[in-house]
Amino acid sequence: MVGSLGFNLPHLLLRLTMLDLKRIKWTIVFLCTVFITGIGGYMLIESWPFIDALYMVVITLATVGYGETHNLSFEGRIFTILLIVVWAAIGVYAVGNIIQPIIEGGIRKALGRRKLEKEIKALKNHYIVCGFGRMGSYVTRELQDRGVPCVAIEKDEALLDKLEREAHLYICGDATEDEIILKAGVQQARGLIGLLSSDADNVYLILTARELNPNLFIIARSTGDASESRLQRAGANKVICPYQMGAIRMVQAILRPAVVDFMEIAIHGKSKELQLEELTVHHDSSLIGASLKEADVRKNWDVIIVAIKDASGRMVFKPSSETCITAGETLITLGETKDLMRFARVLHPSSH
Repeated sequence: MVGSLGFNLPHLLLRLTMLDLKRIKWTIVFLCTVFITGIGGYMLIESWPFIDALYMVVITLATVGYGETHNLSFEGRIFTILLIVVWAAIGVYAVGNIIQPIIEGGIRKALGRRKLEKEIKALKNHYIVCGFGRMGSYVTRELQDRGVPCVAIEKDEALLDKLEREAHLYICGDATEDEIILKAGVQQARGLIGLLSSDADNVYLILTARELNPNLFIIARSTGDASESRLQRAGANKVICPYQMGAIRMVQAILRPAVVDFMEIAIHGKSKELQLEELTVHHDSSLIGASLKEADVRKNWDVIIVAIKDASGRMVFKPSSETCITAGETLITLGETKDLMRFARVLHPSSH
């Protein structure tokens, strides 16, 4: 369920520890002062011994109504009235100091949750990250750092504080439920990343998401080779096994360290200048029909075309200069960020 106004004991204690300690200190000082003043007043006005004065103050301030210890004089009754009025006023102040932060916190939480829901509802062509565990947190952070709109779905309430601290859009709930991924805007989303704790949950998630949005690009995490085919049959476009990829990368780092360093710079964004990017050729591009030699991409935009992926998914590495640029294909390009942006505007003029 998205958001809640309820308070349980741990949350209450947390808010109490966050109260203004200075206000609490002065509240305690005022209460003790009234208590001591009451004892001294009865001892002075009525000439009562300490224990009788103490007893009178306790039953008066506690409003238990046990009756007066001794008959009060006129001055003693006026003093009792003032004592009760002052005690009540300070009591209201003390309770207010405790309740106010809790109520304000609840209001802020409700308003923040409503704003969050409004932002999620307005998302289009975004990505949905299902599962905010160790890998999900990295994926969400990377997307956010790159300015890619995304929303995370997580059912473990222990991770919600981290989502809020990192200012992610999120929904608390089970990603395998239709209602939850619909709230995440699956029908308007561009892609979905399945990072749930088990392969069975990811399979169910993929089936549900594919039914709700047949055009959704789905990436799923697998725990081994056996589950990869099941996830693909369920409808995942790509299945990634982190353990296998991690092992391959470690071996590459040992055998080909220079290559790994280059990939770190080009792919993983460790350089603000050099980037490896994929750019789609749209139907309104002026380069459609031109060969790579005629377009002279390297000279005009200082961009290198590393590979071309056609509409069928076939990848052509190191394309020849006679290769023609076709609408719908994807160009795998290497260059500086500013040059890639200039080249992207030529491939898709209507979007700029």
